[in-house]
Amino acid sequence: MIEQKSVLVRIEGRVQGVWFRGWTTAEAQRRGLNGWVRNRRDGSVEALFSGPVDRVNDMLAACATGPTAARVSGVYPKPADPPQHPGFVGLPTL
Repeated sequence: MIEQKSVLVRIEGRVQGVWFRGWTTAEAQRRGLNGWVRNRRDGSVEALFSGPVDRVNDMLAACATGPTAARVSGVYPKPADPPQHPGFVGLPTL
């Protein structure tokens, strides 16, 4: 059985208005991850990534750079429960 991992991550820096949510959704779907991504009113992006450990770790590493226009200053993951539903989606700003 493949070991699974779920993390709730906050991404800070210039991460809104640079297509970070769309990029995250595409990258997470490409990796076959479950979860969601949303902007937060404080200017950060928050995401839940769930799936095989190596794919989640790869996604976290990718978030440290993000899309071309982004300037990431920090990626802060913490353990989380897996999402209730399969697939990866964008959510409204919180």
